Amino acid sequence: MSGKIFIWLLATVLLTTASAEAQQTGEVRRVGFLGGSSPSFYSARIEAFRRGLQELGHIEGKNILIAYRFAEGKDDRLPSLVAELVRLKVEVIVTGGRTPTRAAKEATATIPIVMTVIGDPVGEGFVSSLARPGGNITGLTQLSPELSGKRLELLKETIPRVTRVAVLSDPTTAKVTMKAVEAAAQTLAVQLQFLEVRGPKDIETAFQAASKGRADAVLGLTSPFFTSHRKQLADLAVKSRLPAIYSIPEYVEDGALMSYGVSIPDLFRRAATYVDKILKGTKPADLPVEQPTKFEFVINLKAAKQIGVTIPPNVLARADKVIR
Repeated sequence: MSGKIFIWLLATVLLTTASAEAQQTGEVRRVGFLGGSSPSFYSARIEAFRRGLQELGHIEGKNILIAYRFAEGKDDRLPSLVAELVRLKVEVIVTGGRTPTRAAKEATATIPIVMTVIGDPVGEGFVSSLARPGGNITGLTQLSPELSGKRLELLKETIPRVTRVAVLSDPTTAKVTMKAVEAAAQTLAVQLQFLEVRGPKDIETAFQAASKGRADAVLGLTSPFFTSHRKQLADLAVKSRLPAIYSIPEYVEDGALMSYGVSIPDLFRRAATYVDKILKGTKPADLPVEQPTKFEFVINLKAAKQIGVTIPPNVLARADKVIR
């Protein structure tokens, strides 16, 4: 028997056994999980979500079954993926990010949706207000607009000589985020060079424009597209010798200089509390949207050396994680 066939048979047996055990324990709840990127990208987030469920008595494979669907960075796949979850009659759909949340919203107005990693849920039209969501969507916000300004502050504090920053955005970037960055730039006396990236070919062009415009650093705004191309972004920053800061640690792990933002795994862990309450009968409209309480600042010293930047000791001391 070949190795691939053996692994497939083993996986089938395990899934069947888990389902049988779940059915023997009584009521089995079904939850959908919709992500815009790859399973590997969501691994830490899923683990945090499972841990949160377990703390509340929901054991995957025993009394709760989770149907995972991932778009692998291809947004056009999201409508069909969420349609599959609807056909499976899941009781709740957990979404990771703005684009999956929008796809879920367009697919159903009745199945409760627990959103995560959303910068401006009111501005996006997902909820009426944070205190009173009003529909079938609730969850957690990541304060993206405000944090974009904070990242600019960190760039300036880390590299005081910075006077001109190239800001990478995509067509979906919210206006409120742009305004937050502009307000921070005015306070810091920093000039901004906005560069919109519409596709993979535009990434290299954007860095060329940043170098031509004599940018001292790069600020990458929150974008699922950028997340899917973070290794290319990191490599181009090193090639251009431009320090760059982004919203999540995955960029830094792939070679970017810094990231500052909400602890995304913590958001997914807390999303489990929403799922628990909804499964117990609470309506999404009655569950206020929560704001983040845990933040992460990550620095890559290897990247700093490659681009010729020295991180000040006082900044380094504040980092939650340092990659050497």
